Amino acid sequence: MLCIGFMLLCCRNNTKQMYRYITRSVCGGGNASFSHSLSLKPGKNRDWSPEHCSFFSCHSASDFQILSLRHREHHVQSPTRPMSSGPRRRRALPSAFSALDLPLQPLFRHVCEANLKNSTACQNKYEELMKKVRKGGGENAIARHTQRNNKLLVNDRLRLLLDDEDFLELSPLAGLGLPYGDIPSAGCLTGIGRINGLWCVFIANDATVKGGTAYPITVKKQLRAQEVAIQNRLPCVYLVDSGGAFLPLQSEIFPDKNQGGRTFYNEAIMSARKIPQVAVVCGSCTAGGAYIPTMAEETVMVDRIGTIFLGGPPLVKAATGEEVTPENLGGAKLHSEVSGCVDHFAKHEKEAYECTRNIISTLNFELPQEEDEQRWKAEEEPLYGCEELLQLAPLNYNHSLDVRMVISRLTDGSRFQEFKARYGTNLVTGFAKIHGHQVGIVANNGELSNEASLKGSHFVQLCDQRDIPLLFLQNTVPRSKQTLDVAQAEVNSNCLKALSSMMSAVACASVPKITVVIGGCHGVDSYAMCGRSFDPNFLFLWPNARVSVIAPGHACSLLPPGGEEEEEQDANRKLEEESSAFFSSGRLWDDGIILPQETRKVLRACLDIIRQQQYQISTEKQRAPLLRM
Repeated sequence: MLCIGFMLLCCRNNTKQMYRYITRSVCGGGNASFSHSLSLKPGKNRDWSPEHCSFFSCHSASDFQILSLRHREHHVQSPTRPMSSGPRRRRALPSAFSALDLPLQPLFRHVCEANLKNSTACQNKYEELMKKVRKGGGENAIARHTQRNNKLLVNDRLRLLLDDEDFLELSPLAGLGLPYGDIPSAGCLTGIGRINGLWCVFIANDATVKGGTAYPITVKKQLRAQEVAIQNRLPCVYLVDSGGAFLPLQSEIFPDKNQGGRTFYNEAIMSARKIPQVAVVCGSCTAGGAYIPTMAEETVMVDRIGTIFLGGPPLVKAATGEEVTPENLGGAKLHSEVSGCVDHFAKHEKEAYECTRNIISTLNFELPQEEDEQRWKAEEEPLYGCEELLQLAPLNYNHSLDVRMVISRLTDGSRFQEFKARYGTNLVTGFAKIHGHQVGIVANNGELSNEASLKGSHFVQLCDQRDIPLLFLQNTVPRSKQTLDVAQAEVNSNCLKALSSMMSAVACASVPKITVVIGGCHGVDSYAMCGRSFDPNFLFLWPNARVSVIAPGHACSLLPPGGEEEEEQDANRKLEEESSAFFSSGRLWDDGIILPQETRKVLRACLDIIRQQQYQISTEKQRAPLLRM
């Protein structure tokens, strides 16, 4: 290849190009790309042809084509991803999906009224719990935090850090109704907001709740936020103000795989995958919490209120008898001037968040300037208002209406291109756009029969092949099918095989997945509809949703025949309590409860967040050349 390039360049009498080519060939082991060695520029060297060089007289056109293809193949298989100057501007293919014109009919009036009454009650409970969460640790804790410690509240910190207050908060009701008491918002706020136009995950400790002490639910919430950052390649910002682990529950915080230490493991993995992380020390970082800022890629520390140490002044005095101030032991000046643990010194909190915003502006992302605006201008509102979803949120499985009515109130212009409309009608599948984002929708319209499961498997694989994100609208049957005779056993066996196929397709699909539980989340059908175990990028519940192996009122199917009536009542009573969406969200089995009328807005944010990763200029480490001594 070296000889071929040398002869070709001699024919053009270009000594500089010849030198460049020979240098690349020798340094690269003779593997320089033929097309790159020509270094063709617009307006120069574009008129060469076989007549211009005697080299081509020795080789046929087919030989030259094979040669070019081989080197093109080598270039494509190169392990390094070339740095691009920015995302290419693309134009979506035109579509003319038919609209779903499905108004609320008088025939369904009694169902809609029952659903609306239940939705209103659930919404009132949701708002009541949100007010409780917003109070944090209470008035006394807030006064101590702001007046005595001169620190900002976590919401005020986010206002200074984020572009606006329009952010997607994750699991705000986590920590309520737990065996060890209520921990409002699990003691930390997590979510996704824009910093300089870039979607970032934030993990912010709320020191008004138990002094920032980490409970088991706190660790779980932080790990979920890191998981969201990893899945969607989002920069992560930590606002650290924590007193360490709650020692009486250390057995549920420290030792296991998905407990406290996993936070630091995730930080290392994220850095290795080029997912940026920035920490702001705006309070105490004691014990294990000290590793969060020191493992971040860049750290900002606030003077006087920020401290980092494994053991505080009381522990030093108990161990050595020496009295030392928090500033001298682990303050901002010490760590920015002596230890080098932090990279930026801030005199006050406002300066720290300005510095953090500047750090985010240095990340290797290039966002589109006009693409989002053009997409938003082109989108259509649904034919029917999102408020009508309150009447479509089912009180129970018997109050479920055609799921196409829900779809028509979520998609742009209520347009929907249905897939396999006449086959497996218990499952609705098809393509639509939500705020300009194309999605594949998989929605329950009844139990997952054999045909419905095969249809779902086919559609999920189709979306995976086309790189189209999947949206699951889940409302599964309240209990599993009973086997009463041989014929029913055969039907159940076929359904079992088909369900296994759909679960495999969902688990192996590499496209982003979003799940919204609009009704029931019960049994094995919930797995096929991308439940929590199947790792969706985001999973939300409507307030009316039920999450349990079977729905309340169906406990008899789990108990042995002839069981006592009192035992069945106790089981149903427990199912009624533990299947509630608020019980589920309090234990972080989801990413939060969303109101039905806000579903379209939340889906838009999720799809924007998922889309952002394509704007990162490079996502893989370039391999360093092998140096021989």
